[in-house]
Amino acid sequence: MSAIRENAIHTIRTEAAAIAHLEQLLTDDFENAVRYVLGCKGKVIVTGMGKSGQIGKKIAATLASTGTPSFFLHPGEAFHGDLGMVSKEDVIFAISNSGNTDEVLKLIPFFEDNGNVIIAMTGNPESTLARHATYHLNIAVDSEACPLSLAPTSSTTASLVMGDALALALMNERHFKEEDFARFHPGGSLGRKLLVRVGDVMRRDNLPIVPPTMRLADVIIAISKARLGIAVVVENERICGLFTDGDMRRTMQKYGNAFFDMPVSDVMTRTPKVISQRARISEAEALMQRYKIHSLPVVDENDKLVGIVEVYDLYAGSAL
Repeated sequence: MSAIRENAIHTIRTEAAAIAHLEQLLTDDFENAVRYVLGCKGKVIVTGMGKSGQIGKKIAATLASTGTPSFFLHPGEAFHGDLGMVSKEDVIFAISNSGNTDEVLKLIPFFEDNGNVIIAMTGNPESTLARHATYHLNIAVDSEACPLSLAPTSSTTASLVMGDALALALMNERHFKEEDFARFHPGGSLGRKLLVRVGDVMRRDNLPIVPPTMRLADVIIAISKARLGIAVVVENERICGLFTDGDMRRTMQKYGNAFFDMPVSDVMTRTPKVISQRARISEAEALMQRYKIHSLPVVDENDKLVGIVEVYDLYAGSAL
């Protein structure tokens, strides 16, 4: 094995061991911190310097996207005016591996005077930051993965994992669901599937609508013009049947030349699958997958045809 690969394995194993060790460092402070944040009327303000600050930005983003209002506050900028962003109801989540980062410690007098509860995440329970915190989350690691034991590696990974543990514990306690996640991610594929309605993506114009008495020769023309693979049979403004290009092939094989003069009512599907224009596109997707169909007639609250949705429409515009 090459030295390069050995070094990679050493890094992975060292950081994995640091993460596994976090289980033993959990105390009642973790649970109490979660309960306090759940009852908090303000936001969780995450702060940290250097690599801890970069981890803090990710933790703040994870909290915000999983139901806990949060933002990152740079301690240097805070000390020079940005403390005006902090209200008395906010919770401070301060990150410092040493627990003695000067830029973070300078903010403690303001937080205490302002009445803010401090959740500290450090690798040193005896540090200044830990001692001034209401709740302390211990992220101590035996060693950094860095061969010089200088670059923050195991410690930043532990910080990230502990932050995720906090965010996901809060998410679980809030009974946060897919629909809630989608509301905060409307541009993503999940947001599209759970928020966008069938009526937003359906085809409305030049629909292949045919009467039940129409000859199949003319129905074929209607299907070809619309390029949707189906013809919707409508009588008295109500859907009474459906005829697909698959039906067309099967019917031609069965009846031969007699096929062209037959009325569509003789061979149409009389109880076709339809979907409401108010349904989510995830519901349309599930229906299409279940019945192995590619197009669905869309109806309004009075069961009148208002459009057709294709499987392609469900994914067009989705973010990857």
